[in-house]
Amino acid sequence: MASERESRAETSSDEERVAELTAIIQAVRDRVRSRYPRPEDGAGTDGQTPVIQIPLADLMPLVHARDAAQAKIASIGGVNPRPGGAVNQLIQLIKKNISRSLRWFVRDQITFNRETISALEAVMEALNDHNRALLSLASQANEQFGHVRGEMAGLSASMDQLTAEATELKDMRRHWVEWRAEWERRLATNEIQFLRNTADLQGAFQHRVTQVESNFRDIVKSQHSDYLGALDRANLDIQKRLWSDLEKVRGEFERLIYTELRLIRQRAVPLHQKTGAAAMPASPRVPEPLGFDYSRFAERFRGSEEYVRRGQEFYKPIFAGCANVLDMGCGRGELLETLQEAGVSARGIDLGEESVALCRAKGLRAEVADLFEYLAVQPDGEFDGIVSSQVVEHLPPARLPELIRLCAAKLKRGGVLAIETPNPECLAIFATHFYLDPTHTRPVPSALLSFYMEEVGFGMIQVHRLSPAVDSLPEIGELAPSFRERFFGGLDYVIVGKRL
Repeated sequence: MASERESRAETSSDEERVAELTAIIQAVRDRVRSRYPRPEDGAGTDGQTPVIQIPLADLMPLVHARDAAQAKIASIGGVNPRPGGAVNQLIQLIKKNISRSLRWFVRDQITFNRETISALEAVMEALNDHNRALLSLASQANEQFGHVRGEMAGLSASMDQLTAEATELKDMRRHWVEWRAEWERRLATNEIQFLRNTADLQGAFQHRVTQVESNFRDIVKSQHSDYLGALDRANLDIQKRLWSDLEKVRGEFERLIYTELRLIRQRAVPLHQKTGAAAMPASPRVPEPLGFDYSRFAERFRGSEEYVRRGQEFYKPIFAGCANVLDMGCGRGELLETLQEAGVSARGIDLGEESVALCRAKGLRAEVADLFEYLAVQPDGEFDGIVSSQVVEHLPPARLPELIRLCAAKLKRGGVLAIETPNPECLAIFATHFYLDPTHTRPVPSALLSFYMEEVGFGMIQVHRLSPAVDSLPEIGELAPSFRERFFGGLDYVIVGKRL
């Protein structure tokens, strides 16, 4: 325990000695530094590099040179030490005596050296003072700059804050400019779109209004047209019914008048004349032409079947709606074909066996028969239409009233009788066609046929003139129109009457 305490005491004493020695060395250093300041001594107390650094003259080389010079001055007049011994002592004695004898000679040099060293120390002391003054100025300046630095740090922080705020404001301004430009662009786009939509709506509305107005006009026009059409149809229907009633009334009056006139004439005729007329024998049948081919004659002088059929188109509206039509003297069957195409059921009779065979070969209903005999055996009211084309001019004139009477008896009430024959009112017929056929007896005027038809009860008699003479004889066109119409009108005529 004692040895341990002794070791601890020795350790503490050694530490105290080391600390004391360290303090002495530090004090010596501080004294030297205070006397001979260095450039690095200008640093601040906080260890940071001073703001203002003044370059100081480094005097340590002068200090070293002064110390070396003082050492040399101290050794002037001294003798180099030598090892001991008699000889050496003798030599040292000689050297000391020589040094004493030459001291008068080096006295001025020694004085000069000492004064030079003193001057050098004074210069060094002045430089030290100068360095200390500079360090003091630098320290004060650094202190001032330290305060300024602090203030600048504050200002820098403020400036940083202001810069940040300015940057933020700049960003806000930039974003505001961008947002405003985008907003203005969108506003302009929306305004343009709104105007377009408004224009489209206005155009659509205007188009709709125009369409509605057009539809309204069309509806009103259609209704007006329908009204006018209905009015016209009603007027036409009223006119048709009126004319139909008038025709019926006219027919009734004509039938009544003709019946009364016939009764009056019959009462006025003596009985012996009636019996004589009734006993009169019938005229002989018209014989067939002899000595030539009548079919070839008709083909040459009447015209081809196609030419004749074009002329027969006139009868389609006359017999439209009829169910049983008789063609007296059907010939080659042109009229039968025309009526068949119109959907009218018709049959024909003719004395020419060759003509009847030709009609049957076409699929038409025809037979060889004399028209008087054929009509006489038919039931009364058998037909609703009878037509005779280019036949009556071949018959004896005395038998024409009989033919008309037979037709009236065999027609239904309201039936149609149509007779076509050359027109004697046209003088050109005598110069061209009538006397060309040797089977013609004499022409029948339309007024005579009209009288015959009126006598037996036909009414609503109409005369239609066909085949204008000017088409066959162009020279007639040079005549005056009124004269041409009166004496050179149609080569043929058709008289049409209805059974009352």
